[in-house]
Amino acid sequence: MVNLEWYRSFKAIYKTGTLTGAAESLFISQPGVSLHLSSLESYVGYKLFERTGRKMVPTEKGKILYNFVVEPLSKLEDAEKHFQKSTEKHTPTISVGMCFETFQITLEQYISTLPFNVIIRFGEYPEMLDQLDKGILDLIITPQKGNSPNIMHEAFSSETIVLVGGANTDDNQFNAVVKKNDLSAIEIWLKEQKWYGTAGDMEHLLRFWQLNFGKHADFRPNYIVPNLNSIVRCLSGGKGLAIIPDFLCKKEVEEGKIKVIWEGKEKLKNTLYFGTRKKTQYTTEIELIKKLFKEVMVSI
Repeated sequence: MVNLEWYRSFKAIYKTGTLTGAAESLFISQPGVSLHLSSLESYVGYKLFERTGRKMVPTEKGKILYNFVVEPLSKLEDAEKHFQKSTEKHTPTISVGMCFETFQITLEQYISTLPFNVIIRFGEYPEMLDQLDKGILDLIITPQKGNSPNIMHEAFSSETIVLVGGANTDDNQFNAVVKKNDLSAIEIWLKEQKWYGTAGDMEHLLRFWQLNFGKHADFRPNYIVPNLNSIVRCLSGGKGLAIIPDFLCKKEVEEGKIKVIWEGKEKLKNTLYFGTRKKTQYTTEIELIKKLFKEVMVSI
């Protein structure tokens, strides 16, 4: 099925004569426009433009297609304008990408207060960076920076990845071997414990283990639960270990339900970034979400 955005990008390229011009008029990235065009060309089965230098010259097939779609697209745009007038105010929709746990701890409680529409998407960080670059997402919260020249990264907070345990976890023996700085004994004790993990993300555990023991973690968690917040709830008041970001369990630590057992021989820290495209029509809305995030992270 043809995506309407393919036709919008096609029309913009036709009118501006360049991928860059089309991207600027649509407020999306150039790779996103290029992807729309290649998808449309693949669908119709022939080239719509000839690339000559920096200009995009429509082929005869491209001219024919343009003549077919320009009027229907114009009618759709007129309908959109008419709808905006009839509702007196256009409500923008912002697409935001982040991990599920971050959403629950930060933005979830404020969603109903935002004066615009919001679509929250969850996924892996490389995927979210790609979707931001292509114009699918407008803002992402990520500990990873991409290389696209179209994306800006703004550091706003940090997280420390720590070893935590339920309040009833007996860590006296562990504390004794930590004082001796006996990494071999530390590793043996850790492997003897019951571990919690998530089905889709072992990154924290693998990085923590590699940093502290210089090797790959050669074991799997005993209990696999849906997400990191599930781990916090399972550990609260009980026994077991997990490797998670400190801000996800700060409240439970303060309440004595969970305890930080070890930060490692050296701390594993992540810088958290806002990722946005350099050119966007949603600056005001994005800045409001950023403000909320900063306030919440300071209060955690």
